[in-house]
Amino acid sequence: MTAAVTTSHRPLDGEKRRTPAVITLLVLATFVVILNETIMLNAIPNLMNSFGVTEHAAQWVSTAFMLTMASVIPVTGWFLQRVTTRTAYATAMGVFIAGTVISAIAPVFGILLAGRVIQAAGTAVMMPLLMTTLMTVVDESDRGRVMGNVTMAISVAPALGPTLSGLILGFGSWRLLFLLVLPIAVVVAWSGLQRLENVNEPAESSVDWASVVIAALGFGSLVYGLSRFAEGEVGLPLVIAAVGAVLILGFVLRQLRLQRVGSPLLDLRAFLHSTFTKSLVLMAIAFLAMMGSMILLPLYLQTVRGLSPLYTGLLVMPGGLAMGLLGPTVGRIFDTYGGRVLVIPGAIGIVAALAGLSQISLTTPYWLVLVLHLVLMVSLAAAFTPVFTLGLGSLPSHLYSHGSSILGTLQQVAAAFGTALAVTVMSVRSDQVVDEVGAVAAQVSGLQAAFLVSAGLALIVVAMAIMLPARAEGHEESAEEPAEAPADEPAADLDVELAELCEHGREAAVCGC
Repeated sequence: MTAAVTTSHRPLDGEKRRTPAVITLLVLATFVVILNETIMLNAIPNLMNSFGVTEHAAQWVSTAFMLTMASVIPVTGWFLQRVTTRTAYATAMGVFIAGTVISAIAPVFGILLAGRVIQAAGTAVMMPLLMTTLMTVVDESDRGRVMGNVTMAISVAPALGPTLSGLILGFGSWRLLFLLVLPIAVVVAWSGLQRLENVNEPAESSVDWASVVIAALGFGSLVYGLSRFAEGEVGLPLVIAAVGAVLILGFVLRQLRLQRVGSPLLDLRAFLHSTFTKSLVLMAIAFLAMMGSMILLPLYLQTVRGLSPLYTGLLVMPGGLAMGLLGPTVGRIFDTYGGRVLVIPGAIGIVAALAGLSQISLTTPYWLVLVLHLVLMVSLAAAFTPVFTLGLGSLPSHLYSHGSSILGTLQQVAAAFGTALAVTVMSVRSDQVVDEVGAVAAQVSGLQAAFLVSAGLALIVVAMAIMLPARAEGHEESAEEPAEAPADEPAADLDVELAELCEHGREAAVCGC
């Protein structure tokens, strides 16, 4: 694939602290579309009454969104290199608006699901577009601050989703969730197209449709299997997830082969950069812990303590707001001092907060739950901004779009796995002790076990944080990864690529970088 290499924006001294207009527009658009990923969580009972469907069927308004994201994001690396910034933006917002309209007027549940799938397809393009554009137009010395603003958008939006939906549903139908978002999305799309400029030069390239199909089936099956597993099923979901894993392995092998002729759908040479790989592992485990807490805390507060969805949303909202509002501050600290002063304390805070939540009981004060959740969210904020910046900043420019796609895909898989793991551990532990202590106490024991397992996994986050450098090791074009790889001059064959991966792993183990 011919890579689209763009010239980075170099701010003048007077402009250095100013976020480029293109990033501001994309952050606003991303906030709007990501908000819809969690806005339907409180609407399940309303949908059951409106359409006469079961709770399991109604849950598909969220599951289908996540499945579509996991299936579409792997394709965005190729798509973003092929089209201009304005075309990508218009496509993403146009598809999202179309899905919102369909969802708002859906006469039957099947149409609502179709609208949610279309919404998710637009959302899947927006996030990698934002990350890729940021890495292209923002000077390296200012990326931390700008990435902090991005973190604010992508963390506050899902945190506010359940709270906003709880408020809106108190005044009317679930259709209001879409009707209120629709004019905002239209205004954001129109404003963006009026002011947005192209920051890339699209490259003509063919697409390997077999890779597209394998990626969609593989990542979609894996996320679907994990989501079904989280709902209490065992046999069939495991088979579906296993099939997905096998298809993903086939996808990886196909991309490695296609790299020899320069036309992979997703360029896996990003993994040759050790900082990117370590950042990816850290992000995945941290995201897994966050999503696990997002499903465990509502279960505890509503099922065990009897709070309403609205009060539950209000109790966890300060953590989400703190995570987002601290983003710019975290970014400025990163620009000044590097990543280690943020990521290491953040990783330790994640473990401490999850360990504290593993001690919840029937009488735990609500203020303590709020504080522990707040510590968790602040610690995640301290980790995510430096990790995103370090990981993508370690890549050469022609891999930005592919690195963003890998990052987004892994987020969806981690979200599904985190939810499945949390619910499974909780259910297994509850079943073990229910006859001895009763149903409610058994559920509390299950919640404690699930938080404890998450805390144990978060120790990996601490290990990765210690191994990360303070700054990205560099992102210039390298001999092993040319910006443009002509089709008649194949890159290194599969054996050489695997040897390079092993060599990078040995170097990382020796130097700890």
